[in-house]
Amino acid sequence: MFSISSRLIAVCCASSILAASALAKPVPQAPPISIATLEDVTRTLSSDVFDGRGPGTPAEDRTITLIIDRFKAAGLRPGNKGRWLQDVPTVIVEAQNMSPLTVKAGGLVLNFAYGTDYVAGSYRVVPKTALVDAPLVFVGYGINAPELGWNDYAGIDMTGKIAVILVNDPDYEMSDETGPFKGRRMTYYGRWRYKFEEAARQGAAGALIVHDTFPAAYGWQVVQSSWTGKQKYVQSAKGGMDQTAANGWMQKPVAEAIFKAGGQDFAMLSTAAKQKGFKPVMLGASASLSFDNAIERATSHNVIGIQPGKARPGEYVLYTAHWDHLGRCKANAKGDNICNGAIDNATGIAALTALAEASRRAGAAARSQVFLAVTLEESGLLGSEFYAANPIYPLSRTVGGVNMDALLPGSPSRDVTVTGGDKSDLTAILKRVAEGMGMTITGEDHPERGYYYRSDHFSFAKRGVPMFSVERGSDWIKGGKGAGRAAAEQYSAVDYHQPSDEYHADWDWSGPQQDVTLYYRLGRALADSKAWPTWYKTDEFRLIRDKSLAGGR
Repeated sequence: MFSISSRLIAVCCASSILAASALAKPVPQAPPISIATLEDVTRTLSSDVFDGRGPGTPAEDRTITLIIDRFKAAGLRPGNKGRWLQDVPTVIVEAQNMSPLTVKAGGLVLNFAYGTDYVAGSYRVVPKTALVDAPLVFVGYGINAPELGWNDYAGIDMTGKIAVILVNDPDYEMSDETGPFKGRRMTYYGRWRYKFEEAARQGAAGALIVHDTFPAAYGWQVVQSSWTGKQKYVQSAKGGMDQTAANGWMQKPVAEAIFKAGGQDFAMLSTAAKQKGFKPVMLGASASLSFDNAIERATSHNVIGIQPGKARPGEYVLYTAHWDHLGRCKANAKGDNICNGAIDNATGIAALTALAEASRRAGAAARSQVFLAVTLEESGLLGSEFYAANPIYPLSRTVGGVNMDALLPGSPSRDVTVTGGDKSDLTAILKRVAEGMGMTITGEDHPERGYYYRSDHFSFAKRGVPMFSVERGSDWIKGGKGAGRAAAEQYSAVDYHQPSDEYHADWDWSGPQQDVTLYYRLGRALADSKAWPTWYKTDEFRLIRDKSLAGGR
């Protein structure tokens, strides 16, 4: 019988061998991807009849009915024990009657205003949140990374305390990606979500991240707008009680004032926190805050279809795209207040449908292929988060997958862009497929912004499942890099999350067709192989994948 450690070694070695053998196989060919499907599904889902596809609105029923009909027509089977739908229960919490953040330090009492100086909320589904005279502890970047021998919480009991945390990773100022935390490229350890999760795992009563525009890659106004008003979360069995009582952000000048009052130097400690071996520092200060929580509950739905595998049906390859958008939104100058979400992400659902059709024409793969249209991406990846936490098909038996989000109309490209960098064995598969399509691989333009952690594939990646996050690059065959970059900038600056993200009859679908061909080949390479790709040994998701495979395969 294997011990846990020997099973891990066997799994990892077998994975590397099988991944290498998969690379020797010919590039999987794709049946023609239907431009008619891409155009029809996008046009329909982004029409005003679908009212911006807001979850929990009458438009949800119309949306999921259309997806189910298209899945049926593509030959998929219901993917949830004979049902097409997975219920996604959500809770909506709005912090009200916010107190100031009151800090006692060095004989002083400092009061900081909600909104302008700090913001906070709670993942706990309780009517009132209050922290009273909780000691403040500076925990550097708030990272516990065993694979790197890094623990910012070493030697401290965080019970009843508030963690004060720096944003991003310790090596974010580097110009390249050679540091322990990949330098300029943000890792998951640099994301605010991780920092709150780790503070909770450490037993902290609260967590406050220090906002700084450069390492955060966005200004305080983004924090202020995102963390005020109604916040949606996936309902959990524990009602969020395993999370910190309060989590939020403070402006950098606020942190500097608190450190100074407690006899500490913010700049000096921030510099020290960049070094391995940093130890938490009690700030000689305590904080109090309180607020009420208005609570609502709702249910939305993921749509799941499956094409069972012909050789290893108990192994799964996953394709994901989110169906939701913003619904009704702020009206533009023309009075249009429907955010139709044509590119974001009617195109992704169209791609998912076209992939299912292509898979039917090609016939079943060796492994089962799961087609998952998720809800509530725009509310914080909640649909994919719920599935990943409550998988219909075990994640330990899920080989990997492809996520599709916002396919830009226009020309095919000479390159494919990778979000998140070179993190796993999937890179070798991508190289093989891209070369077969005459495409080169390029990195993303802004690795410091952490885009890999901001779409639905991430819900699976953080639980160990390797996921492709790739898209057509900017070196377009028609117009070159100028045309590709101009189209991306137009969408980002003008149409993203605006009523102008609408379908246009003159769109060029040859580029999205190339995207879906690439997605098909990537997925099919996994679905027809025996490979179990994994993350590189220093990646933040490697340990959890090792544990998952050792326990579930």
